[in-house]
Amino acid sequence: MARKKREKLSVAKEIDSMEERLETCRNGLEDVRYRLRREELTEDGRKSLEKEENSLTNKMSHYEKELKSLRHENRKNAMVSFALFFLIVLLYYCWTM
Repeated sequence: MARKKREKLSVAKEIDSMEERLETCRNGLEDVRYRLRREELTEDGRKSLEKEENSLTNKMSHYEKELKSLRHENRKNAMVSFALFFLIVLLYYCWTM
């Protein structure tokens, strides 16, 4: 499923989307940690926020791994593009001689 979705978008758009999701998680995690430190909470409230904190941390970890993979794929695509460009320039140069 993730692969089919990935095929529909360019890698750059996926990277942007993943960075936005990661930023949203970071902001949410910052808010949760602030509330854990500053607010007087009941035991249930504290457990709920700690559970949310763990969930956000896991999401961030997953998004960071996916982002690393996407950036690697983007570098590969750039190298292929450069190689094709170099080959075309070389062929053009050989043809014009």
